[in-house]
Amino acid sequence: MPDDATPDPYADPLRFGQRVNILRTRRGMTRDQLGGLMGHSGIWVKGIETGRRGVPKLDVILRLAEVLRVRTLTDLTGHHSAYQQDLFVGPGHPRLGAVRAAVDAFPFGAADQAPTAEHLAARLARAWSARHTSPHHREVVGALLPDLIRDAQATVRQADTAADRRAAQAVLSEVYSLSQFFVAYQPDSALLWRVAERGMVAAQESEDPHTIGVAAWLAAQAHRDSGPGHFDAADQVTNDALRYLAPLLPDASHEVLAIAGALTHEAGYTAARKGEAGTAWRHWDAARTMAQRLPETYFHPVTSFSRAIMGAHAVTIAVELHAGGESVRQAAAADASTIPSRPRRARHRIEAARGYQLDGQPDVALATLAQAHEAAPETIRWNGYAKRIVLEETEAKSPDRRRRAADLAVKLGLLAA
Repeated sequence: MPDDATPDPYADPLRFGQRVNILRTRRGMTRDQLGGLMGHSGIWVKGIETGRRGVPKLDVILRLAEVLRVRTLTDLTGHHSAYQQDLFVGPGHPRLGAVRAAVDAFPFGAADQAPTAEHLAARLARAWSARHTSPHHREVVGALLPDLIRDAQATVRQADTAADRRAAQAVLSEVYSLSQFFVAYQPDSALLWRVAERGMVAAQESEDPHTIGVAAWLAAQAHRDSGPGHFDAADQVTNDALRYLAPLLPDASHEVLAIAGALTHEAGYTAARKGEAGTAWRHWDAARTMAQRLPETYFHPVTSFSRAIMGAHAVTIAVELHAGGESVRQAAAADASTIPSRPRRARHRIEAARGYQLDGQPDVALATLAQAHEAAPETIRWNGYAKRIVLEETEAKSPDRRRRAADLAVKLGLLAA
């Protein structure tokens, strides 16, 4: 993966030695202490942890598991065992399979009466609300999505009039938008692109400006997160959507203005990834101007665009420009408590942690990641940046920092990845 791509949380799985290091550090044991309990020296443990000695035989692994008091052998080896099915479900969220099956299925024929677009819209509103308020938002959304996807597809198929079909397509597109939030950072990039593309097609069929803007916003993110080779495609999608929305902005509704603001920030985000500081901050400033036109308490349910989010966006721009001092300054100025969404608040904490690490403040970075975990464990668990910071700090020179990083690694489920 290119250096400028969003880190894949499944890339570079933990080596056996890294797992031993994390588990030993979490228990507060020195290498000499673990070596003594194993009948070896601290140098032997170091050889295991650094990979110089390779993975030991099964009897040694079992003894290590006993001494380190691991929950399952999977924590120590990383390999799924038929004897551990109740304890380890493999990579990705447990509900990923059901969501994938619903996306891939195309049932034909008229079975049960499909719900109305209005009914689906009400269910979607509740689903978005649950996503923003639950610390375990992937579990909540993953439980709702299969039925939402099937019902939205049925509503489109059974629409009687052109107007009904456009309304149904708008709802279907938004269901795919919610699906993309669930699928993002899961180990199925092909599914992510299917969801993004189907959301865009449904949005175009709906002919609804807001729906089209949301689908474009998500498509641009999918391109940008794929790395530098996709940056131009991300810009193309973003700029085309902004040109389409521009004539509507003087008298735009709050939701149309918000999606235009979110797209404007996305243009700045991509520019920051490219290292174009002036362009990035110019787009951020334009987005902030749009946010000021929104009511103080307004919060867009899909993009989180609002007055409250602009401080978090400033942190992201500074971090992507690799400006450690500016990242910290923006993090200090941003008030995370005003962000009403748990997952978005956690995402902001992760971006701030990246800033602190860039600025040479690893202790603050770890503390900030702990705050992200408190806000939304299912956001930080599937975030490649968070994983990268934690794993780097498990090898820090400071024993206290190593221990804190190891504790966080276990909380984040890195041993099961």
